[in-house]
Amino acid sequence: MFCGLILVRYVLIAGGTHYFFYSALGQAFSKRAWRLQSPSWRSMRHDIDLSARSAIVFALCAALIMTAYDAGKTLLYTDLHQYGWWYLGVSYGAVLILQDTYFYFTHCLCHRPLLFKWLHQGHHRSRQPTAWTSFAFDPPEAVVQAVFLGAIVFIVPLHFITLIAILITMTVWAVVNHLGLDVFPVSFPHHWLGRWFIGPAHHSVHHRRYTLHYGLYFTFWDKLLGTHDPGYEKNLNASLKPEHIP
Repeated sequence: MFCGLILVRYVLIAGGTHYFFYSALGQAFSKRAWRLQSPSWRSMRHDIDLSARSAIVFALCAALIMTAYDAGKTLLYTDLHQYGWWYLGVSYGAVLILQDTYFYFTHCLCHRPLLFKWLHQGHHRSRQPTAWTSFAFDPPEAVVQAVFLGAIVFIVPLHFITLIAILITMTVWAVVNHLGLDVFPVSFPHHWLGRWFIGPAHHSVHHRRYTLHYGLYFTFWDKLLGTHDPGYEKNLNASLKPEHIP
């Protein structure tokens, strides 16, 4: 059941987003001179296949979480008054920050030469990412990402509403970040708020330059640890030019 729900969520969000932005309407919406051409079916099929395998891993994680919840072992709760309404927002923001931190450091590890081939290479097989690439993880990497979701319910008290909101945010954000084009206004990366959030143009840099932009939601880890492209905000178009990767 969980696998089916995860696949439906993936197909609806990734498929709907891909169709919109690569349709005539989407091409008109994205008035960028560098927007990418529609990718090949072979590339998309590869991403969909990996995503289906990842769905199995995430479904197993969901089943384990629910089994632990039924046994009273998790910190998941259903009574909104237990921690108050204000805690929904606080816990939501806290988990996003924790997830972004976890993702940044595990993502960096995935790019280590000894780990890349069996952990992360499948995701980067598409040099032109699309919405379908959003959850195209090799099974071992899917396990790494599922560990966070499986562990956080034992560490932070979360209402089911908050957990669902986090899952939806994760899915939508991953899909948008892999569009391969900038769906935001040209000024977005230069806006004071846009500088702290990762978008499709920001993540596209990573798919061309593997040593940069490892974050999931926010840019502060990249900026703090020197993996942020120094020319990104000054010259967005130049930062998206493909570079040879040895």
